[in-house]
Amino acid sequence: MSDIKPIAIYLPQFHPIPENDLWWGKGFTEWTNVTKAKPRFEGHYQPHLPSDLGFYDLRLEETRIAQESLAKQYGVHGFCYYHYWFNGKRVLNEPIDRKMQNPKEDLPFLLCWANENWTRAWDGSLQDVLLEQNYSETDDREHIRFLLTYFKDDRYIRVKNKPFFIFYKPDLFPDMASTIAIFREEAAKEGVELYLGCFERWIGWDKEKMLEFDFDAIIEFQPLSKSMKKFINQLEKRKQTIVKRIENRLLRKFKLKRKVKNIDLKVDYKKFIDFDIKNNNTGVYPGVTPMWDNSSRRVGQNATMLLNSTPELFEYWYKNKTKPKNFESLDDSFVFINAWNEWAEGNHLEPCQKWGKSYLEALL
Repeated sequence: MSDIKPIAIYLPQFHPIPENDLWWGKGFTEWTNVTKAKPRFEGHYQPHLPSDLGFYDLRLEETRIAQESLAKQYGVHGFCYYHYWFNGKRVLNEPIDRKMQNPKEDLPFLLCWANENWTRAWDGSLQDVLLEQNYSETDDREHIRFLLTYFKDDRYIRVKNKPFFIFYKPDLFPDMASTIAIFREEAAKEGVELYLGCFERWIGWDKEKMLEFDFDAIIEFQPLSKSMKKFINQLEKRKQTIVKRIENRLLRKFKLKRKVKNIDLKVDYKKFIDFDIKNNNTGVYPGVTPMWDNSSRRVGQNATMLLNSTPELFEYWYKNKTKPKNFESLDDSFVFINAWNEWAEGNHLEPCQKWGKSYLEALL
């Protein structure tokens, strides 16, 4: 097995687009959510603010090159860009399109199709849909023919010389097996053999279900993983459930119409990573996350928070997840880090004003 290859998931929503101007207000980018965040309790680390790279605009070549330079310096093998496709309509595509035209941006990359509806709820629910996914055979064929342009790029990440492409939520497809077959069929017409993967998340199919399809790889999506689901079911969720039951009984008893106050899910980082290491998920590409706190996106809503993360704990988790035995049944040595720059989810390797480059240094 070759050296570990860290892949950092990359969010391209740091530049204005017409759709976000219309839905959220002129000039909206992810920084809008980041800067309005406030602590919800004493000691709560919010807002997460950038240091070295500042409040950047991903349309700028200087920004993208600075990101790649920083990633290389700390051993990041490549970026996994979220790819947004709605029946031929793409959004947030400026960063990857400009990279494709610029040979100076030479960090390896792959794409993950974020195949969920865009909604005002930020959580993939079906309420108030802004852009909807409509799956069909015709669209599958058009989509994969479009993607082949990226797959043929010399910088695109391959496994056994096969372009690596990821489906974010395979359980949303009406016929996942058909989509996979069409992708492989159309790619074969161009002499391209695909390496197809999907994320294993806490809401969706289990690994056993995914193995029924023709996937080449399954990838942990931390912290929204099956491991987290097991953890909160056994430990944290019991407390949340008891509180909600009491409140619901009071509402029924007194015939109140108000909604029960939202309850944030707070999980201790060390307790979770200890649980995850002990219950290691074999046969999948491992995943880790430096931090997680999506409260800046969830104003007035439930938030999920990993509390008390430190660079030292992240390094401990990362080193345990990347032991050689974890890759014995896999085709390569990728570890997926969520994320490079999910600032509004408090989830970033990029330097922040609190920790500086400490989380990047943990990779060395």
